[in-house]
Formats: sequence, structure tokens, C-alpha cells
Amino acid sequence: MIQKIKGTYDVYGSLSLKHLYIKSLFQNVCENFNYSYIETPLIERSELFHRGVGETSDIVTKETYDFVDRGGRNNTIRPEGTAGIARAVIENKMYTTLPLKLFYMGSMFRYERPQKGRYRELRQLGIELYGSSDEMADAETINLATTFLKELGLKDVVVKINSIGGVETRKKYREDLIKYFSKNIDNYCEDCKERLNKNPLRILDCKIDADKEEVKNAPSILDYLNAEEKESFEKIKKYLDDLDIKYEVDNRLVRGLDYYTNLVYEFTTPYKDIGSIGGGGRYDNLLSSLDGPEVPAVGFAFGFDRIVDVLNELELEIPKTDEIDVYVLNIDQKEYAFNLVNTLRENGYRVDMNITSKNMKAQFKEADRYKAKYLIIIGEEEVKEEIYTVRDNLTKEEIKVSKDDLIDYLDINL
Repeated sequence: MIQKIKGTYDVYGSLSLKHLYIKSLFQNVCENFNYSYIETPLIERSELFHRGVGETSDIVTKETYDFVDRGGRNNTIRPEGTAGIARAVIENKMYTTLPLKLFYMGSMFRYERPQKGRYRELRQLGIELYGSSDEMADAETINLATTFLKELGLKDVVVKINSIGGVETRKKYREDLIKYFSKNIDNYCEDCKERLNKNPLRILDCKIDADKEEVKNAPSILDYLNAEEKESFEKIKKYLDDLDIKYEVDNRLVRGLDYYTNLVYEFTTPYKDIGSIGGGGRYDNLLSSLDGPEVPAVGFAFGFDRIVDVLNELELEIPKTDEIDVYVLNIDQKEYAFNLVNTLRENGYRVDMNITSKNMKAQFKEADRYKAKYLIIIGEEEVKEEIYTVRDNLTKEEIKVSKDDLIDYLDINL
């Protein structure tokens, strides 16, 4: 028997209802904020992620699925959404009309050890806002995210925010971090030893060493911000206060991708085995680093699988249902029933019928399995008289309804 690849899973049954509900809700919230849908290829040139995401990020150094195609080109299955969308914005000259507001949903692929909330095929929901350097844009993205979480019923999610400054600020901060961590670097994990001279900021959020007192007491990036960067961070906090969005300032928050500048943020849960469910920030230099124009940008991504885990943790019921409106039960009148089913579907009802050779008893059981609200029973007499027997499957009450009145009856009762 051929089995699924490690780190992947099948979506069906009640899980598929949750997936559809989450996607639909996210789409509705994004459209209410005037964001448009974008979809980019699963496969991109490897150079895109090496230049966009960053050579020092864990994604590029450890986790990408890379392959050489038959033409000898280096390709990568997308590990995240932002770089591919940046490529699409440049290639399709979408930056000519700004601001540009986009949202996306889809699978990403990273080779990492599978565990709760972490898969090799991971699903993400995200947004990108291009064309505004105003702090209002930063606040809007957080507002959209928190609106979505509230709609889902996730009330215990904490928004953590930080500013990692611009290029010059991080350059000075980087130098001081190298000096600070160099003293005892032998006590750190192998990844941190490698990060020391490549990207010391990543030591601050190392999964192994982050809880060490020395890491907790490391210099704060907030002390290195220049006057303009400090003012910008204060404006963002003021906007969030005005929107009544609760947040925590976390001066060790740096995010794992190299393209971030200034604002970074993360959405965390109180559940130890879940932790962060997503995050984002500003990346004003991303387009120019990919040979595009200088266009400011900000956005976020949620881990779809982790959101499902939180819903399960809280045992939250979703309004999505697998009930059908009508089951058409026929007694040797399959063709007539088939045409009636089509008519009902054309009128917007969720309808099914027996398409095998089940007897009456089996059809009643099938109607119950489909959780049909109503049964329409079609036999020879019903066809001849054009009067249907309609049964309320909850109360078991039956009523005779003429063919011409059937749609009106269902409109009133469903």
C-alpha cells in the first residue's frame, strides 16, 4: 500500500469543513478590508528565495525543497508566500498603481522535523500591502489579523510587537550583539554558533537558547533606534491603542526571515505545544533587493495548521455543516427523481439522492447519514398526480405538496 509522505496529511470529513470555513472567513475579512486575491506558482527559481528570504534564514539554509529540472535550472518549491508575490508584483508591473492590497492562501513546503502544528506541507493565509510607508498601513495589517482571529473566536491570542530598525540601526546592533555573545558562544547550540557572525539577531529567538538568562539580558534593539524609528514605532502603538488592540512590546522579537525592517509582530497563544500561530512586519527593501523599484511593504502570514490546532484545543464549534437540505427518495422512479434533484439544485438547495440500487430501507438510512432536513418521496402515484410526499426528517411529520408549490414550500421552511 502506498502511503502519504511524512509530514503531510489528508483533508477530509470534519477537518475539511474546518478548512473551508477558515478559508471562507479569511477571504470575507480580507475583502471587507479591500484586499484582492493573488495566487503564485508552487515552483519558483531558487535564486528568488536565496535573495528574497535571505541566505542566513533557517528556511534557506535547512528547509527548502530544491531540485534541478531537466533543463539544468535550480528550482525550489515555495517555502513561504511573500517572496513569490514580490516577484509577481515586479514581473507584472503591479506596482504602477498603489497602494496594492493582496491576500493569499495555499501550501508551502519546508523540510523540517514534523511535530504538532509543523508539517512539511504547511498551509498559510497571508496578506501583502504595497505602496505605503505610513504607520497606518502597519496598524491596518494588525487590525485585519486581529479582526479575523476574533471572527474565529480566538480571544486568547496575544499580539507581540517590536521594531528592529533600519539598515544602519541593525548594523550597529549586530556589531554589539557579536561582541556580547562571543564571550560565551561555546555554551550555545551549533546553530547559534553559526549564526553569530552571519545573523546574530537570530540567536535571540533560538528555540534552544532563547530561555538562557544571557539571551534574555542581551542588549535591546529598542535602545539602538534613531529618533525617526522611535517616533514611527510610537505612532504604530498609538494607532493600535486607538483601535483598542491589546499588544505587548517584546524587544527580543526578530522574526525568522531576513527581509524584515522596522516593525515586526507575532501572534502567540497560551498553549505550550502551539505557541505562535503567525506573524509579519514591514519589508520596505524587498522589491528593490529583487531588482524591482523601491516600494514600501508590510504584511503577515498565519499558519493554517496551527489555527486548526487552536480551534481543536478550545473545542470551538464552527458554523459550517455537512447537512443537506433535501434527500429525494424514489421508488422505482430514478429518472424522474434525477430531474427533480437537478431542479432543486438549480434553485440553490443542497440535494442528493440514491445513485446506486438501494432499496427503500437503505435510502432512508442514507438520508439520515447525509443529515437531510427534508425527505421528498417519489413513487408511481406521486409522478402520476404530481403531488409529492414531503417529510420533515426531524419531526417525521409528512405533508402532500404539489409540484408547482414545492419550491415555495421549501423556501418557507428551509
